[in-house]
Amino acid sequence: MKKGLNFFGVLALASVLFYACDQKTASTTETASSGEGIPAGEMKVAFVYTDSVINKYDYFKKMSEEMTSKGKRFDADLQSRAKGFEQEVATFQQTGGNMTPNQARAKQDELMQKEQNLMTYRNNLMQELSADEAKLMNEVYEKVQTYIKDYAKENDIDIILSYTRGGAMWYATEAIDVTASVVEGLNKSYAANPNAAGSTPAPADTTPKK
Repeated sequence: MKKGLNFFGVLALASVLFYACDQKTASTTETASSGEGIPAGEMKVAFVYTDSVINKYDYFKKMSEEMTSKGKRFDADLQSRAKGFEQEVATFQQTGGNMTPNQARAKQDELMQKEQNLMTYRNNLMQELSADEAKLMNEVYEKVQTYIKDYAKENDIDIILSYTRGGAMWYATEAIDVTASVVEGLNKSYAANPNAAGSTPAPADTTPKK
């Protein structure tokens, strides 16, 4: 059975674009019709290292640990069931010669059914873990996206880009890297209200990058 869950690998490789515009930003259609918008030279842009935001988010770390523990419990349960089945097969192989043909066939059918039940049980466990993983990925994405939108409005940022290896953005100056500030704000919000992670954005760190 699969050992643990590779959440970090899945999420770190996902190329997710987080963006947020403040209330003065018009939609593409409105900008085209009204002629209003933000001149490129006045646009405030920042970026985050997506994998760092996800992997350092306390909510994600907590839920990942819980799901990994759940996977280990499932694995131990399945191994115990499989061991019991193997012992039953071994016993039949040793004593089956003393059975009548009808008894032997009945036992074989019983073992085949138990094997099928064991495989079905295993598949159900894997499906449950897969569903849990997908749910976690969706929850984390939604919470982070919601927070970043509020963070952008709070700090008057027009665009927040995602920096991921192999993604669309190949370079950005560290002066506009707000990863640490976003992670800090996410975790403060989660610590304040673990049942509703991500809400009030923290002010951006305006300390010049060296």
